[in-house]
Amino acid sequence: MQAARWVRRGLAVLIAPPMAALAALAALAAGLVLAPPPAAAQPVVTLKIESWRYDDLPVWRDTLIPAFEKANPGIRVVFVPTPPHEYNAALEARLARGSAGDLITCRPFDTSQRLHRLGHLPSLAGLPGLQHFPPLARLAWSTDDGETTYCVPIASVIHGFIYNAEAFKALRVEPPQTWDQFFAVLQRFKADGRWIPLIMGTKDTWEGATLGYQNIGPVFYGGEEGRRALLAGTARLTDSRWVEPWRVLAKWRPYLGEGFEAQTYPDSQNLFLLGLGAVYPAGSWEVADFEKQAGLKLGVFKPPRTSAGDRCQVTDHPDLGLGMNARTPHPKEARRFLEWVASPPFAALYANALPGFFSLNAQAPLQVASPLARSFAAWRGECATTIRPTYQWLMRGTPNLEDEFWRTSAAVIEGQVTPEAAAQHLQGVLQRSYKPPRP
Repeated sequence: MQAARWVRRGLAVLIAPPMAALAALAALAAGLVLAPPPAAAQPVVTLKIESWRYDDLPVWRDTLIPAFEKANPGIRVVFVPTPPHEYNAALEARLARGSAGDLITCRPFDTSQRLHRLGHLPSLAGLPGLQHFPPLARLAWSTDDGETTYCVPIASVIHGFIYNAEAFKALRVEPPQTWDQFFAVLQRFKADGRWIPLIMGTKDTWEGATLGYQNIGPVFYGGEEGRRALLAGTARLTDSRWVEPWRVLAKWRPYLGEGFEAQTYPDSQNLFLLGLGAVYPAGSWEVADFEKQAGLKLGVFKPPRTSAGDRCQVTDHPDLGLGMNARTPHPKEARRFLEWVASPPFAALYANALPGFFSLNAQAPLQVASPLARSFAAWRGECATTIRPTYQWLMRGTPNLEDEFWRTSAAVIEGQVTPEAAAQHLQGVLQRSYKPPRP
């Protein structure tokens, strides 16, 4: 039988084309059986995502990208972040010289609108799924007239306070609802001495504005109504309701702990995660890491109100979107990825992979497993919401009003500048850098 098989193989070799015959003879000599030639491999396109979100790398790499690649086997995606403080300048330089990635993570409002005006972020008109985002969600990544959207909205973050529930239980205090209650709670912790009442530093000056003024401010200046009045020129930063947040921030100083002026943002995070503090002014963006790392039970409360009967006001700020590099060599594949990002399945996947970053997709039900994230999300239904007041239109001037808010808010907290002087300075910056539209 073995001899017969070799005879048949030999005959096949004799009638095969010359090159095939030589290959077959070589295989026969080695005692091998030839396999059929493999099918042509499907070409793979690689897309690169630019981002400042270093903390999100594991989520994109291990959860989001694999879900897309499974449904789109011809497209490979890599997530390549840049340090946050370097991102804007480094990205713009790469875009200018043609070396940037195919997909661009978009910061909100003027930063990304500048890239659109420079021709780096093209219109996404006609992108399937973009219609699922209401105009207010697209506001941060659209032209001033709202006609052109150049980034798919991904998520917003909600400001508030995170507290050490175990410390609160030990002193038998409840989360405060009013400012009188807030300072009474801080005073209890200061008198007890076991916890720093309020964890925040001013070394990284942005904290004073983002975690301080832009967190508590809407309660005083009237939220979205007050913000729009400032844009229209009918309100001034020297108005009492705009000065009052700085007056409250100035009262934080005795409760911030020794050396808060040299305390960085990572220092604050570490102090709170170690259980050394009672209250942490922050927002929903901390939820994912805090739930993983904290060895203690946490809770959240809204920015306090003047009286318990007032309606709550919270900052629900659009945080990031995703657009396409106008010079990508793979526009078809890049738009396919953006179409997926605009879909409800992505929204649900993202919201649970990064609890505390809330989808802006109106077609995606806001269902998250994280208890802390659910608490933040519930405020959307309970409170009036607005965005950070210095972002839309007011970051374009020189000096930059947002940057001035950082430095000035830190100076007020440190006691270097009075609230009234801070208001005068910032109103002067606003008048020099921004002209309200004519009625």
